[in-house]
Amino acid sequence: MRYAMIMAGGAGTRLWPMSRQTRPKQLLPIIEGKTLLQIAASRLEGMVPIERRFICTGESYRPAIREVMPKFNDEQILGEPVGRDTVNAVGFTAAVLHKRDPDAVFAVLTADHIINPIVEFQRKLHVGYDLVESDQSRFVTFSIRPTYPATGFGYVQRGKAVPTFPGAYFVERFVEKPDEDTAKGYLREGTFGWNSGMFVFHAGQFLEALKWFKHEAYEGIMQIADAWGNDNQQEVLEEVYPRLPKISVDYAIMEPAGDDQRITICAVDLNVDWTDVGSWPAYGETLISDQYGNCGNAKTFHLDARNVLAVTDDPNHTIVTIGCEDLIIVQTGDATLVCRADQAQRVKDVAQAMDESLQ
Repeated sequence: MRYAMIMAGGAGTRLWPMSRQTRPKQLLPIIEGKTLLQIAASRLEGMVPIERRFICTGESYRPAIREVMPKFNDEQILGEPVGRDTVNAVGFTAAVLHKRDPDAVFAVLTADHIINPIVEFQRKLHVGYDLVESDQSRFVTFSIRPTYPATGFGYVQRGKAVPTFPGAYFVERFVEKPDEDTAKGYLREGTFGWNSGMFVFHAGQFLEALKWFKHEAYEGIMQIADAWGNDNQQEVLEEVYPRLPKISVDYAIMEPAGDDQRITICAVDLNVDWTDVGSWPAYGETLISDQYGNCGNAKTFHLDARNVLAVTDDPNHTIVTIGCEDLIIVQTGDATLVCRADQAQRVKDVAQAMDESLQ
């Protein structure tokens, strides 16, 4: 049976001061009044019934998620006591689903992407499910057609096409974030795509792979699985989860599985507009700019200004700029950020260094 899990545990420190420890980026209503999590869940409409959709997130976010996602009950929110990177979020989900349904096939989706058109996303997600349902030893990732030589994303190299599955390829290799010259070469070569961080797995087969490639994580996940549904479920989760090795699913599973004959890694080519809303410049890409490149969600007045992003959480607040260029301004009730656009990646450093009340 088909299931889906949305990973929604990131803190989003590059979107400070709006994103905070108690209000992460996936819960900010910054896309036409909707949160990124709500948008991610809506992409599954008509594909996976609501009762077979899950969210893996920080336990501390549970009340806020219940508020913005009222159709998800507590059993559908898998709360991590602490973040231990993506391999454990996926393993945790696989264990819960496998205990519920030994034939569970689940998609791993993200809560911080804008993807259009949705019909193309859904069409290719169907292909991902079909690949795994026809052969549970297949691990499927989704490759985004690159539009520029990005150095902030990992890449997937597509090999030969998978017969009878349109848009699916065998994976040649995974490549971590390249330098600019290498990324330009990938763009020219034409067989490389951005690694989207989205997958489809057979739950039982994923647990087997976890046992092969990251045994210490597997042992802990199995302890949690054994207790799941019992009175000591939360106690075991809180005791075991913080001790799991912190590592991504790409490093722990996907890369070593590519050299193992027991697993077949496939990529499904996604020809979509894809924005990873992980920074203020990326958020700016989701907005409509004026003729001078200025954009934002605020009431603004720009005099001789260009390429200014102005954001506020107060709909009655007005931001005025004079003679500014390539600037980011973010205003909240207790903090205001002003930085050059080319320094936006340093926002996370500021967020981590701030007084605890502002983190």
